[in-house]
Amino acid sequence: MAMRKTGIFERVRAAIPAPLDPQFKPAALVNRAYGEALREAGKSCRLHIALEREGGAVGRGDMDVFPPGSGYDQESLQIVERHIKFLLWAVGGWRLVVSGPEPICDFIRHEFAPGGSRRFDLDVMARAYDRAFEVRITEADKVPEASESAQAIGGHLDGCRIGFDLGASDYKLAAVVEGEPVYSEEIPWNPSVEKDPRYHYEHITSGLKKAAAHLPRVDAIGGSAAGIWVENQVKIASLFRAVPAEVFAREVKPMFLRIQREWGVPLVVANDGDVSALAGAMTLKKNALLGIAMGSSEAAGYLNRKGCITGQLNELAFTPVDFNPDAAVDPWSGDRGTGAMYFSQQAVNRLALAAGFEFAEEMPLPERLKMVQSKAAAGDARALEIFATIGVYFGYEVAHYAEYYDIEHVLMLGRVTSGRGGEVILEKAREVLRGEFPELNERITLHMPDEKSRRVGQAVAAASLPKLNSRT
Repeated sequence: MAMRKTGIFERVRAAIPAPLDPQFKPAALVNRAYGEALREAGKSCRLHIALEREGGAVGRGDMDVFPPGSGYDQESLQIVERHIKFLLWAVGGWRLVVSGPEPICDFIRHEFAPGGSRRFDLDVMARAYDRAFEVRITEADKVPEASESAQAIGGHLDGCRIGFDLGASDYKLAAVVEGEPVYSEEIPWNPSVEKDPRYHYEHITSGLKKAAAHLPRVDAIGGSAAGIWVENQVKIASLFRAVPAEVFAREVKPMFLRIQREWGVPLVVANDGDVSALAGAMTLKKNALLGIAMGSSEAAGYLNRKGCITGQLNELAFTPVDFNPDAAVDPWSGDRGTGAMYFSQQAVNRLALAAGFEFAEEMPLPERLKMVQSKAAAGDARALEIFATIGVYFGYEVAHYAEYYDIEHVLMLGRVTSGRGGEVILEKAREVLRGEFPELNERITLHMPDEKSRRVGQAVAAASLPKLNSRT
């Protein structure tokens, strides 16, 4: 086996360290170090990667890799696995098609098999696309070419509308008349532990009635919620994770079809990430935009240069952020170093404990976040370090996102970005882009809307989702 001078991970040195996470190994820097090593070696192989999903859509994610026996074999496998993991959750799909060096293809087949390390991911994809996930190894010329669709989303402001955004700790409501909000509210709830879907239905419908009381009539209802949604039916969502599978299929999947029948108006529910991107586009009047909502988890949505969504999943809560082998573990997926533990209330809690904060065991995460935010507002150094650490994470991860998305604008939303903490996240993320990625800093602008838009802007954007039926 050929000798190598320096390992890929040994090359990684963050110029701007994360204050409360000194072992943080940003994915963007690992990928950059791998590319540098490939160029130095002057020898590489092409790994062809495609993900097929509904309607014949295909996402491609080809990459150069070291040939087997290079001395970088183990690191190559790790980097390839993380790359495909990112693609799977960003693009989505029910079939992974790969062509390249045999040892790498065999490794991929093993990792992305039902009994492999990515079994959680495959189970979710199978439920999302209603078919078993499969891996196909083939010749390079038989890997399907990229084929993506795009469609416009929302932006309808006429009439009297209700918008809602279902979060894990509260749901936000807005009543909107001709594009102007006349009422908004955040209502606490705790849906993820509730096994009976009547809890969800009753909370949602009571909220709609509350918003309707502020309107002369209701012409349409639009909603935003985490998870995978197809034609107003939820395939999978953390909000309903406690509901037994057979009850979920019978009562949760058609819940919003039932609500639409009861209200008798156009109703559209979309992924909260897509609606966060829509909210950004409506506020900024910009496209090529990635919206990131930091709440109970991380939600993301993308609008291309034409202002359309692409049909990709954009479930970035499950995509790699950190290559540290001891990175934080996501309790739902069981994977390490993924977005849910870095851009969320969970991230604030994890870092608060590292900073020396103490909480009563029974205190829920939203209350812990509020405590940390109040300390940050008062200038507490430990609290400010928490948000500075998230800002470092985010700056490096924006560079990572830019490897997969054509972006010129990134919008930060969600409860975690409220107050002084959000300002610190934005300041630190911009510092990372300036210091480590000057070329991206010239091209990508980070945005954060005003306080009101950060907290309820998504519900207002959700209200714009349905197109009104003709009214006489």
